[in-house]
Amino acid sequence: MKESLQVVAQKLQEKFGDKVLAITEFRDEVTVRVKKTAWFEVHQFLRDDPDCAFDMMIDETAADYPLRDERFDVISHLLSIPKRHRFRVKASTSENIPSLCAVWKTANWLERETYDMFGIIYDGHPDLRRILMAEDWEGFPLRKDYPTEGYDI
Repeated sequence: MKESLQVVAQKLQEKFGDKVLAITEFRDEVTVRVKKTAWFEVHQFLRDDPDCAFDMMIDETAADYPLRDERFDVISHLLSIPKRHRFRVKASTSENIPSLCAVWKTANWLERETYDMFGIIYDGHPDLRRILMAEDWEGFPLRKDYPTEGYDI
């Protein structure tokens, strides 16, 4: 792990303690798994702390694991241009998680897209409505229990 990312991981552990569930590295990519209750605060810290200096959210999406109690992993990808490093943050949820719109302006679009495809509710989102599918569309196409042929009309 790059030294600058080790500093980020260490600072997260120190600040958030047991709210940081795991920090993993694979192929020079670092992922931190946090409790859903720390989702917003972790992102705010990663943006505001000068040693972290993440100044761009590249993506926010989800993955569906329907056999788990908290079936979704919500995933964000962050970039620090001045530090030249990337970071991934994950949290598990059943369907609700705090919105990151107050931290990252781009979260507005990305959370609407994730809501539209997975049905994840972003608490505090200013305009959570469908963005890709028609307003009257039933279901969420990227959930693993969505029929592959679609619903009968």
